[in-house]
Amino acid sequence: MKIEEIENIELKFLNLDDYQELKIAMLAAYTNMPGAYWKEEHIKSLIEKFPDGQVVIKINGQLAGVALSIIVDYDAYDVEHTYEQITGNYSFNTHNDDGDVLYGIEIFIKPQFRGLRLGRRLYDYRKELCEKLNLKSIVFGGRMPNFHEYADELTPKEYIAKVRRKEIQDPVLNFQISNDFHPAKVMKGYLEGDAESNDFAILMEWDNIYYQKPSKKAATKKTIIRLGLIQWQMRPYKDLDELLQQAEYFVDAVSGYRSDFALFPEFFNAPLMAKDNHLSTPDAIRELAKHTEAIVQKFSEFSISYNINIITGSMPEMIDGRLYNVGYLCRRDGSMERYEKLHVTPDEAKVWGMQGGHQLKAFDTDCGKIGVLICYDSEFPELSRILADEGMDILFIPFLTDTQNGYSRVRNCAQARAIENECYVAIAGSVGNLPNVQNMDIQFAQSMVFTPCDFSFPTNGIKAEATPNTEMILIADVDIDLLRELNQFGAVRNLKDRRTDLFELRKK
Repeated sequence: MKIEEIENIELKFLNLDDYQELKIAMLAAYTNMPGAYWKEEHIKSLIEKFPDGQVVIKINGQLAGVALSIIVDYDAYDVEHTYEQITGNYSFNTHNDDGDVLYGIEIFIKPQFRGLRLGRRLYDYRKELCEKLNLKSIVFGGRMPNFHEYADELTPKEYIAKVRRKEIQDPVLNFQISNDFHPAKVMKGYLEGDAESNDFAILMEWDNIYYQKPSKKAATKKTIIRLGLIQWQMRPYKDLDELLQQAEYFVDAVSGYRSDFALFPEFFNAPLMAKDNHLSTPDAIRELAKHTEAIVQKFSEFSISYNINIITGSMPEMIDGRLYNVGYLCRRDGSMERYEKLHVTPDEAKVWGMQGGHQLKAFDTDCGKIGVLICYDSEFPELSRILADEGMDILFIPFLTDTQNGYSRVRNCAQARAIENECYVAIAGSVGNLPNVQNMDIQFAQSMVFTPCDFSFPTNGIKAEATPNTEMILIADVDIDLLRELNQFGAVRNLKDRRTDLFELRKK
């Protein structure tokens, strides 16, 4: 399946209604192991014992992949255990809610859906589940489907070493290592009938660095959100494809750190105007607007492929003959939302003939509610207060400023928004210069993440900051639970203490 054919992608809990589709998918995935599929009674048992451990990915409503797991008391098993032993002869009576290890029973992607990084999405879910349940690690017996080709000349240990050095390609082992699992032991006779692996398997492990003993189960809701800010270098690009290649490079970089969001700057695509520099500035930016639809579509594909929510910064867009400054929230489930710059700067209005937008709303995401204000909009406190009233936890501000004066306005206002609305604020801008693009010749930026100023946060209200005027990414974790505590128990309570008996704020 091609990415552009995806209308919706969902990670859902497995239920018994999925069984027939699951059976067909397993037969398609394991063509070299005839009859290798779970019986309905097995799936029913798994769901009853540990529903949170059984998940599927569905694309356009069709089952595309599955991950099955149990919790075990790992010390109760010999390190030389078999698949049959760890599953209790496939009864899953070995599952123990009070165990300390998440044991992977099954994971696969249907052949027609491979190449979309869906496997990484399933592994990410397992890691988050492991952290949430405060389990020590994730363990499973990994196949070596290409080992039979080298069994006459290499031992399993030598084979693993060559795979790790990229001298041999093993699709399963390569994928597991790239997802931070490490080989712990080679086991003989682990999975009956696995001729491709020559009856060997590798015990793979992923260690939960947040594990604490004694075990105390964490809250089910995800509260630690990882932000990836892209401080974009303005440079010439020969065409749209080259610009998108650079954008994908950064998406790949921040998603590699398991970021939940990627934030691009305002007008990051401005270098494409260079070829139209012979035109008047109003005509040149209208030519740039012709690329917006293609860029947004590609960013939506990136969000699905790299399992990350993307705030696309902003781009010019023509609607009914009028020019607007807009951006899109591309969610990793395939859905999209549009936001607009409501206050255009005097320069945007005078030089380009740009219009202010009309839409203001907070957006629901799989990491809570967020808001987006483009550059100049951050300097109008009413907007972010309305978003805060709608439940916003994180405010994203893509910006473009040419001088340090302009940057200071955005920076200082963004930090004020974090304090007065008890939220996190992330700002990302562009650096460098574009000598061949009129009205876009110089840029100044320092991307940052701001917090409220209270005892649970940095004393200066700065969670993370990039190096000024340097192309880079900035990664920062923010804890939503701290905002809840601030709202109830903060030294000051900016939201609760408003004098609504004297004033009110509302959208028309």
